[in-house]
Amino acid sequence: MSAPFPARDLPGDAPLPVSALNRLAREILERSFPLLWVSGEISNLTRAASGHLYFTLKDEQAQIRCTMWRNRAQLLPFRPENGMRVEARALVTLYEPRGDYQLGVETLRSAGQGNLFEAFTRLKARLGAEGLFDPALKRALPRFPRAVGVVTSPAAAALRDVLAALRRRAPHLPVVLYPAPVQGADAGAALTQALVTASARAQQDGIDAILFVRGGGGIEDLWAFNDEALARAIRACPLPVVSGVGHETDFTIADFAADLRAATPTMAAELVSAGFHAAPGELAALARHLRDALTRRLGTLTQRVDRAALRLLHPRERLRRAAQDGERLRARLDSALARRLEREQARLGALQARLRATRPDLQRAGERVSRAGHGLEQALEVLLARRRERLETLASHLQHLDPQAVLARGYGIARDARGNILRGGDGLAAGDAVSVQLADAWLDTRLEEIRKR
Repeated sequence: MSAPFPARDLPGDAPLPVSALNRLAREILERSFPLLWVSGEISNLTRAASGHLYFTLKDEQAQIRCTMWRNRAQLLPFRPENGMRVEARALVTLYEPRGDYQLGVETLRSAGQGNLFEAFTRLKARLGAEGLFDPALKRALPRFPRAVGVVTSPAAAALRDVLAALRRRAPHLPVVLYPAPVQGADAGAALTQALVTASARAQQDGIDAILFVRGGGGIEDLWAFNDEALARAIRACPLPVVSGVGHETDFTIADFAADLRAATPTMAAELVSAGFHAAPGELAALARHLRDALTRRLGTLTQRVDRAALRLLHPRERLRRAAQDGERLRARLDSALARRLEREQARLGALQARLRATRPDLQRAGERVSRAGHGLEQALEVLLARRRERLETLASHLQHLDPQAVLARGYGIARDARGNILRGGDGLAAGDAVSVQLADAWLDTRLEEIRKR
């Protein structure tokens, strides 16, 4: 290091202007400290529109402000983020206009992640693995909410940004504040309790969506929104939740758990009032469409009226035309009836001719019937005679076969004791009873002797 700034270079008892003092202090610092490497964790990172980087480099006991100009920042091989642990090659200096002690950073190299960023990454990975950030769980914002709940600090600039945006875009939309600190050791638990209160009072307060808002800051400033209990309360909330924490580059666990993330508190207010903001334009477009549709409809109806007017006739003319139509119809009816009558007469003549051609000769038919009846009588007499002769022949034969006639000729019928007719001597023995039927008597006998031929 260089030797301390010599006291002789200081003026005597004459007072120094502040600008001169700051210039001397800067010169002392820059001469006393060479270009050196300083390690720490990035926080409060700001990227200016000019491309310059402004951030704080800190460790567990202290912190120092840093500036990195655009021509140096654009040469970095990585994008610095809050929570990164880096090593900065820097020059110790002092920003004269404000008297700020700071480092002018020449380059950065990564030295690993900071403790808070590591904790943030682990919690994000664990909750993500549980499905807490699943896009399928995200709920859409109501297009026209009745009221909006805001969870933030009453003294936060973010609340003023939200109210200003809503006054500009949807001045009629009621806002219900659920106060909670947004920074500090107990801020996470307070935010969680405020969200639980908002959920419980949603029906009573008439809110349809909840905003979480806070201004930007370093990772330690936003740490309350990395609370695990808060993330779970967001997912358990029955209403859609919009997270508008920090600036565009700031991300918290609450952003991933919320149904919708806004880059800033103002943007969160714009998202929840988007329906009301777009409604005037949509109504104007609908009014134009309605006006055009009415114009087209009126034009169509006007044309129909004009065409109907052209077809409209005086009643006398309508009667004259109706009379003419009646005469034409009567003439057509007479002609049709005449043609029909002619056809029917011709048809009747044809049928009469067919009838005459097919009419039977009754006299000849009667003669044929008489001759057939006479022949039938003769044939019947011949048939009866033949039948009578055959009957007599059969009766004669039957007479010869009559058992009584046989008995009359001197024959008899012998039966055993059981009444069976005897046809031989087998089975008979002397002493058996035998009955004999004669033509006019029955003989009961008993056998004394059986002689066989």
